[in-house]
Amino acid sequence: MGADTNTGRVLMVGAGKMGGALIESWLKKQTTQPSDIVLVEPNVTRAKYFRDTYTLYTFETPEAINTGLGEATILFAVKPQVMDEVVPLYKPLIQPGRLVLSIAAGTPISYFEHQLGANTAVVRAMPNTPASIGHGITVLCANTHVSAEQRARCEILIGAVGQVEWIEDESLMDAVTAVSGSGPAYVFLLIEALAQAGISAGLAADLANRLALTTVAGAGALAEQTEDSPTVLRQNVTSPGGTTAAALEVLMADDGLQQLMARAVTAAKERGRELAIA
Repeated sequence: MGADTNTGRVLMVGAGKMGGALIESWLKKQTTQPSDIVLVEPNVTRAKYFRDTYTLYTFETPEAINTGLGEATILFAVKPQVMDEVVPLYKPLIQPGRLVLSIAAGTPISYFEHQLGANTAVVRAMPNTPASIGHGITVLCANTHVSAEQRARCEILIGAVGQVEWIEDESLMDAVTAVSGSGPAYVFLLIEALAQAGISAGLAADLANRLALTTVAGAGALAEQTEDSPTVLRQNVTSPGGTTAAALEVLMADDGLQQLMARAVTAAKERGRELAIA
């Protein structure tokens, strides 16, 4: 394995759905070896699973770690509501060259600088739930202490579960969260609404659900794989005066889907700002 594809040692803090998905993707793609992953997970059942299944080093607390960390990246994969009790425990492990990577929603870079030291190299990541099956997209933002090598390391670590994008202005994270972080919920609602409309039109529930789910999944795959824009794809399936045109006339009305989506994204963005201030 070349050095350009190796993540180096990782201290993973938390192995919930997203943290667990990262670990399993690293091992499946062999970007990280089991011996290079040190897991701190207080949940005994989760810790035992990763220890027994992948022979990882697992510890209940950072104080219990009895294996060398070297220049390991510390990756926080815990819920935002427990950050205040978890993050300060890792300050003794901060040293020159240490990279801190966080996938905790709504937790700004300044929080880690305050808790761990102003000169700490910090990267904030906003993944989304499709990352749990390797089809996510994650947006990263780094502070000025993060080196080019550390950025590359983050791309390997996070790229294991999907696409990676960078932004330089952290204030855009609220908009990112509103679009891609919350976005899967919008798509799930679309599937629900389309299926329910099919049921109302006379289809059996199981058929309506399959049609809605497969149509949305297939349309997304087509949009991703073709060079045509979503606008062109929409136009291609719309015959003048046809059934699709009749439906789109409703969806694209002044009070239709586009306006509703704009309002929804704005509401999510503003709520993100409120939570960051709280």
